[in-house]
Amino acid sequence: MKKRYVNLLLAMLSASAMMLASVPVMAKDDSAKTESSEDAKAEDEKETDTAKESTLEDGTYQAEFDTDSSMFHVNEANDKKGTLTVKDGKMTIHVSLVSKKIVNLFQGTAEDAEKDGAEIIEPTTDTVKYSDGYTEEVYGFDIPVPAIDEEFDVAILGEKGKWYDHKVSVKNPEKDDTAAEETTEASDKKEEKSDDAKEDKSTDSKKSAEKSDGKKLEDLKLEDGTYETDVTLAGGSGRATVESPAKIEIKDKEATATIIWSSPNYDYMIVDGEKYTPVNKDGNSTFEIPVTVFDAEMEVTADTVAMSTPHEIDYTLTFDSTSMKKAEK
Repeated sequence: MKKRYVNLLLAMLSASAMMLASVPVMAKDDSAKTESSEDAKAEDEKETDTAKESTLEDGTYQAEFDTDSSMFHVNEANDKKGTLTVKDGKMTIHVSLVSKKIVNLFQGTAEDAEKDGAEIIEPTTDTVKYSDGYTEEVYGFDIPVPAIDEEFDVAILGEKGKWYDHKVSVKNPEKDDTAAEETTEASDKKEEKSDDAKEDKSTDSKKSAEKSDGKKLEDLKLEDGTYETDVTLAGGSGRATVESPAKIEIKDKEATATIIWSSPNYDYMIVDGEKYTPVNKDGNSTFEIPVTVFDAEMEVTADTVAMSTPHEIDYTLTFDSTSMKKAEK
């Protein structure tokens, strides 16, 4: 009986020891699970914060566009930057390149660019202005941007028809408030103009009608000679300009204007059905054309060879007779 009691006591002590030994292990397991959960939560919060930092609100930005090539990069006139547009969470950057030798782009690899159905990026014709005042037409492209500060693939197609792989990245976007300021300023001017119109509507209407009719050379009663007058170009893409003031030569009751374009790529102009060719061989395209009307829009057509094929573009020129003065010799 005594022996059985001792055995029972020993069994109970053994069971108690086993239970005590298991408690720290369970505590350790619970602690590990808690630490793991907290680490995962911290990692999720970190990823969320990073995503918030890398997400840009809708709008327009100026951003750096970096590439791995000395031949494929932003035109120096634009200080290595392009215009980044963010809309509905999608980003696209417009960059003006150094020439027209890169004829197409593809957001991806050269191999994918050659596949059927590949979305090839077509060029735009951009006019860039250098620090010395010289202007030039180059190709520009609208490139989809998958992420900021991360390299992605862009393939380029040269004039020889071969695709090449490159790595690019978009960095340091800065909000461009110019458009908003211009919109506000335009709105303010529109309101001021509206108020002025209300004060003297009849006078404005009279002036508008007079301006639309314009004036003929005989109305100006000018003697033969060389003059200068302000000239305004409108139409086309809005990128091209002409030098102002322009020289006007008056002789035998006819006025001839010297028009100097902001590009060397115009090979002829058409005025009243007559074709006129450049009077120069070097520099920006220069023409001598008749002036058929002053103080009203004069319709002209100019042919440009800047695109892949020659293209006629309709413009208007307005010669301001109130600014007419004798040219300095």
